[in-house]
Amino acid sequence: MSSTDLPECGVARFLMLCNGPWATLIVRELLHGPQRFGELREALPGISAHTLTSRLRSFEERGILTRTAYAEIPPRVVYELTDLGRELRPVLDAMNAWGSTAPASAFTAVSVDA
Repeated sequence: MSSTDLPECGVARFLMLCNGPWATLIVRELLHGPQRFGELREALPGISAHTLTSRLRSFEERGILTRTAYAEIPPRVVYELTDLGRELRPVLDAMNAWGSTAPASAFTAVSVDA
């Protein structure tokens, strides 16, 4: 996708980057500091190794995080947010504040009669 194909709306652009729940939760965990794959997987119960790997690669390609591989035995790989990735903190803080204060009724399904 070229820059001319990007939506004008910033919210739409954000959703292109962080579509689905795992993306924002991965960023949330990395806001605590550099982490290894296993640490991220443990912090995100239910995420598959495939999904985590895919999201991490995508974020690396887009400049949201860095991946540092250390030549050790066993090999050690550490993921860390870049400055661009850390700029997502206020976005996640706002989402957390809203989610923490919204009434429970906002999260329950309402049946609609046709």
